[in-house]
Parts: sequence; C-alpha cells; structure tokens
Amino acid sequence: MLKHVPNILTIIRFLLVPFIVSFALQDNYIIAAVFLVISGITDVADGYIARKFNFVTDFGKLMDPLADKCTQVATLVVLVVQGIIPLWILIVVLIKEFLLVVGASFLYGKDLVVSSKWYGKISTVLFYVAIFMSMIFRQFSLPYTFDSYVYYLAVAFTVFSLGMYFKAFFVKDYLKSKKNN
Repeated sequence: MLKHVPNILTIIRFLLVPFIVSFALQDNYIIAAVFLVISGITDVADGYIARKFNFVTDFGKLMDPLADKCTQVATLVVLVVQGIIPLWILIVVLIKEFLLVVGASFLYGKDLVVSSKWYGKISTVLFYVAIFMSMIFRQFSLPYTFDSYVYYLAVAFTVFSLGMYFKAFFVKDYLKSKKNN
C-alpha cells in the first residue's frame, strides 16, 4: 500500500485543480491560494517519497508532470481571463508545453527516456510562486506588481528550459541513438 502513496498524491493534485480554478473565478483568492499550496506540498512530497523509497512508477513519471502542467495552465488561464496577467505569458507556456509533449511523444517511440530536469522544475516553482503572489495581491488589493517580475523570470526559465530539453533529449539522446543504429 505504501508504494502507491506517491501516485495517490499525484491524483490528489489533479483533484485540486477544479477547486483552485473555482475559488479563483469566484475572486476567493485566499482559498484558491491555500489549495495551490496544498498542491505544491503534495508535489514535493510525492517526488520525495517516490525517490527516497524507490516507489518510482511509469504512472508517476507520466502523471506527475502532467498534474503540474494542468494546475499551472488552468490557473494561468483563470488569471488571464480575469485580466490579472497578460495573455502572452499563457501563450509562451502553452507553446513550450505543446513542443515538449510533441518532443516527448517522438522520443518515447524511440525508446528514449524522457524525464524532468532541474531547469524545468525551477520554471514550475517560479510560476507557482508568481501565481501565489498574484492571488494574494489581488485578494488584498495590494498595489504591488512584484509578481510581474517573477512571471518574467518564470517565462525566461521556461524558454531556457525548452532549449535545454531540446538539447538534452533531442540532440543528445536522439542523435546518439541514430548514430548507434
């Protein structure tokens, strides 16, 4: 039973997405932010438990990053719809995620291992921090725009991570496998 804890935590993250979106759409950013923090804590916990106790599964490898992306994209959509962040931030994230899904699908068919790297994790954390800040600033009508600088940093890391994933997985792994065949 314990070996399933990381996957259960991942499923919980999927289940939290509608709550985050619903409360944010109702302008109840405190509750949305609480669910976002719970989602982040379960993300860290499932990764830690999976690696520490060797409970890593194919399900977790696929669904863990998907849960992150669902949370991130759904929340960014809400923030765009509500005029809190500009549309171009969402577009950059969607393009990156689309290209990564296409690239991972291509590499998966070639029996190459696709896994997350530190630069992708930093990008995700920066977006979570920026989203959290936006929710708190909006809830309390704070005039600060410091969250925009965190979004800019998150977008920069997103573009950087896309380049690094391309380099790591396509150039290194794919071309290496072609050379060996």
